[in-house]
Amino acid sequence: MMTGAESQLTDTVLMIRPVRFEQNPLTLVSNKFMAELDVTPDAQQKAAATEFESLRAALIDAGINVIVVDDTDEPHTPDSVFPNNWVTFHSDGRVVLYPMEAPNRRTERRSDIVDRLHEEYDYDISEVIDLSPHEEQGRYLEGTGSLVLDRTHRVAYACRSSRTHVDVLAEFGERLGYDVVQFAAVDRHGIAIYHTNVFMNVGEAIAVICAEAIADTAERELVLERLRSTGHEILTLDFDQLDAFAGNMLELRNSAGEHVFAMSQSAFDSLRPDQRDRLLANGRVAVADIRRIEQSAGGSVRCMLAEVHLPKRPA
Repeated sequence: MMTGAESQLTDTVLMIRPVRFEQNPLTLVSNKFMAELDVTPDAQQKAAATEFESLRAALIDAGINVIVVDDTDEPHTPDSVFPNNWVTFHSDGRVVLYPMEAPNRRTERRSDIVDRLHEEYDYDISEVIDLSPHEEQGRYLEGTGSLVLDRTHRVAYACRSSRTHVDVLAEFGERLGYDVVQFAAVDRHGIAIYHTNVFMNVGEAIAVICAEAIADTAERELVLERLRSTGHEILTLDFDQLDAFAGNMLELRNSAGEHVFAMSQSAFDSLRPDQRDRLLANGRVAVADIRRIEQSAGGSVRCMLAEVHLPKRPA
């Protein structure tokens, strides 16, 4: 198979510091990982701010470069802590903006952040591809929530859901040069999983996946065989680990060249000793307790990190 020049791993991530974090009622319908809460918005924001700094510190301690941008008070974007849903950054200088299902998430897209990466951090941006007009037809694709990218082998894995529409998938594949592998995935109750990155992650050598979530045998084998064909060792999760966000980890590479598996404390605690050993044989882990964010918003560590693969501007 032809492989592109893009590395699967980056040493730099973008994080958005929350200022008005709270559970978003507009995402409850499609995200069954969100828990029912009796907590005030102020308490949710306070907890999220603490957890954000904990994850940021864990990543920096592991040697990862973290670019932090503060959210704004207005417009109110309760899920802004998850920037990977509205933007992706690619090694050829392209930036992709994505269509979002919840109307109050669409204002998370901020051109000033893209400009800041160019002007302040000296990244070379060759093109901005804006897929957000699909929102007008009720078609969505929520970044690397909907997409799990194998950047090196140009494969995009995606489970179909109300947030992941086949037409936008096709356009992404055509414009970015990815072969799209799409399928259906459900939780233990047979309910559609809202984002692909909740139950799988593709790293450089290891792919983590809750394979039993792909109920159709043929589709499951298609996904597993594609992962094997690209040389990935498969680490299989069960539904308990899926519920603990073990699938929502992200593999990075730090400034010293070490592989870093970023995940939440809930995810790490759910792994068996042999699974931890398999990860640690390939790198180190960066772990943070973000349980309030997980419970309130139904997303975890991977969702909080937008990988920056952009090239630097010529000196």
